[in-house]
Amino acid sequence: MIKASDRSKTVNYAIREVVVPARKLEKKGNKVLHLNIGDPNKYDFDTPQHMKDALYEASIKGHNGYSPSEGYDDLRNAIIKREKSRNNVDYKLDNTCITSGVTESLQILLNACMNPGDELLLPGPTYPQYTLITSFLGGIPVAYRCIEEEGWQPDVEDIRNSLSEKTKGIVLINPNNPTGALYSKKVIKEIVDLAGEFKLPIFSDEIYDDMVFEERQYATATIADDVPVVTMNGFSKVYLVPGWRIGYILFHHNGELDDVQDAFMRIARSRLCANSVCQKACLAALEGKQDHIEMTNDKLRKRRDFSYKRLNEIEGISTAKPQGAFYIFPKIDAMESGVWKSDKEFVLDLLHEKHVLVVHGSGFCSTYGKDHFRAVILPTIEILEESFNKLEDFLKERI
Repeated sequence: MIKASDRSKTVNYAIREVVVPARKLEKKGNKVLHLNIGDPNKYDFDTPQHMKDALYEASIKGHNGYSPSEGYDDLRNAIIKREKSRNNVDYKLDNTCITSGVTESLQILLNACMNPGDELLLPGPTYPQYTLITSFLGGIPVAYRCIEEEGWQPDVEDIRNSLSEKTKGIVLINPNNPTGALYSKKVIKEIVDLAGEFKLPIFSDEIYDDMVFEERQYATATIADDVPVVTMNGFSKVYLVPGWRIGYILFHHNGELDDVQDAFMRIARSRLCANSVCQKACLAALEGKQDHIEMTNDKLRKRRDFSYKRLNEIEGISTAKPQGAFYIFPKIDAMESGVWKSDKEFVLDLLHEKHVLVVHGSGFCSTYGKDHFRAVILPTIEILEESFNKLEDFLKERI
């Protein structure tokens, strides 16, 4: 019989890998407290009603066939309008494409621009898909340091030191997954200037752009005048529809990325299109009421504040304070005890002994994520409190 391809053996997605042992526990009747997956709809958040109504209406009106490969023009124009209003950046219709979430944007983009041996600079720690897809294509993911003591802000000097002749681009994830960091305008400008100096594009993941707690998020393209920026965004997080799988990509450049953009669109045509009825419903998301965003952020801010305070009270744990998204990335100071060989072993022991599920930090970066774990702050404060109490008991029993 045929065997799995060599490249498939490199695929390991930490966020969902830890679900496998959790399911085994649940099948045995155990209640598992899930702090692992970034899906607001799994908790007490729900899609705005006018978007649900628009989804039904789109189906009734017959938008059940294929859309254009680039996406419906009305949705793309609404996204262009949002970018002008929110970020003061002008885009043409040809510079936009609707995709099946940011993940597909990233998959197509990296297929369009990377060859085996090329390097991609990624924040350390980073969302695992960046490392996974780069490696799958034969590229080399290179992590640059983000400074935990400074709220996980990127270390610009380390980015400079990580550049090589093989570097194809610099990735920013802002707000960041898994740390919840919100990059300052100053740091973004320094990275933009560095990219300009070395004639490199920036690939900017901004899926959490309006999920912020104190300060606003600055879009990279707003700050980059003459530096090419490819922005990836979507509706999954801010508009609470992760299962709809509607994302988009925006090319901001002065011709430097014509070849890559053309390749992107050719690949996009080859995969047919993104979900047609969901595209129409996402048009309603942009044109309808936006009051759910503030309500969502208010809930998340309270849960962030509770999580930050409670985790720092636990002996053996310390954490920076997230400023956006819905993650927190604590350091496992207790690793110094030598009880656990790795953060993954720590996470699995916590799961099996206390039935609390988080994700091991090394799954986000073997260097800068090591000896950490990622938890979501999406659950209610009652569930968070129960989970952190169990974590505290776990540490007291083991060290």
